[in-house]
Amino acid sequence: MNKIFSILLIATFFISCSERKEPLIQSDLELKMNSIAEDYVKLVLNIGQYDANFVDAYYGPEEWRSGLKTDLQFDSTAYNKLSSETDELLNQLESLSDYKATELETLRFRYLYKQLLACKTYINMLNGIVLPFDMETKALYDAEAPVHNDEYFQDAITELDKILPGKGDVAKRLNDFKMKFVIPADKLKEVFDAAIKECRMRTLNFIKLPEKESFKVEYVKDKPWGAYNWYKGNYFSLIEVNTDLPVFIDRAVDLAAHEGYPGHHVYNTLLEQNLSNGRNWTEFKVYALFSPQSLIAEGTANYGIAMAFPGNERIKFEKEILFPIAGINPDDADLYYKVIDLQKSFSYAGNEAARNYLDEKWNREQTVEWLQKNSLRTKESADKYVSFIETYRSYVINYNLGYDIVKNYIESNGGTIDNLKKRWELFEYLLSTPQTPGALIK
Repeated sequence: MNKIFSILLIATFFISCSERKEPLIQSDLELKMNSIAEDYVKLVLNIGQYDANFVDAYYGPEEWRSGLKTDLQFDSTAYNKLSSETDELLNQLESLSDYKATELETLRFRYLYKQLLACKTYINMLNGIVLPFDMETKALYDAEAPVHNDEYFQDAITELDKILPGKGDVAKRLNDFKMKFVIPADKLKEVFDAAIKECRMRTLNFIKLPEKESFKVEYVKDKPWGAYNWYKGNYFSLIEVNTDLPVFIDRAVDLAAHEGYPGHHVYNTLLEQNLSNGRNWTEFKVYALFSPQSLIAEGTANYGIAMAFPGNERIKFEKEILFPIAGINPDDADLYYKVIDLQKSFSYAGNEAARNYLDEKWNREQTVEWLQKNSLRTKESADKYVSFIETYRSYVINYNLGYDIVKNYIESNGGTIDNLKKRWELFEYLLSTPQTPGALIK
């Protein structure tokens, strides 16, 4: 157990380039790194046999996964084999620390190391080891989410109480008000198509994508998530939108940008174009969901909304284009966006719900009730969110903390709203290079 936790708590791993031993021949180094990368991909695919959610995307050689199954019984033999393979790859990486690396090579080294630590963690979790929420997020996602008390969320509720129409229960008034802005089912595709078209146009103004990139949207039900991007490789994504719950007008741009442009679809496309194909870095042919890569992916996807629509441009587009398509009366639109802005304060409520539920401080019923009280979710919405926690555990931090980390990195490095060129350069850099959350925080 001590060995496991000592691995999980590694904070730094890459020795400064000064005072190196005699550097390895560059071609030998590349061969060694590529060999580790190939074994890493195969390791991720093997872990995926025991949890179908673990492999989010794969577009490498088919023979590497031929014969693999999913939902196999995880036993001591599987644990010993996978754990030993991961340790060996970590040792191989550490043996390469004595070379003079370029900036991009350093990023690659760090990326593979943190991804392998996450694999090690998840193998232990499959073997029955339960980590406290904050330790789990650090080990899997290379970051820890801040803690917010009930007062933080209640302050936002007090402000909502002041601006919502009517009197009485705030949650009911919020739901009644927002229901005016639900996209009718028969208008959903048309609204989403318009949002996607606009997001793509705005992204292409700053980022050059492969000519054949594309994606397909399908509408589904009975899923724990609101939408999902299934990247298939060859610059193509399948995006599924869950329609279990009402889809509000602002969600069209949210999902079009987050799942598509400049979010997940662009992120995966650029990694494939620049690293997987451009440099033959095999590790980017697989995406391990429960890993630091997800915080980068979700953080850039959420921040991508503001990238595509800086300032008030989003509100203007939605009122002028999407409202008429959906047949929604724009009279209360300005108030609606004030409400949506205040609701952003509830983002971190999901972390508190997950932290207390997974640490077994609250049971399921208490967690649902807490979400209803402190984020004003309907019971149906709160129940759906707890189902997400039960499936993906501490993954919830990637949306809000990921957004904050990406935002702080870009804006602190000059990517402010009055310098869009620099802003997009930094954003594209994050989408095109091997990044880890811990390195962005420093």
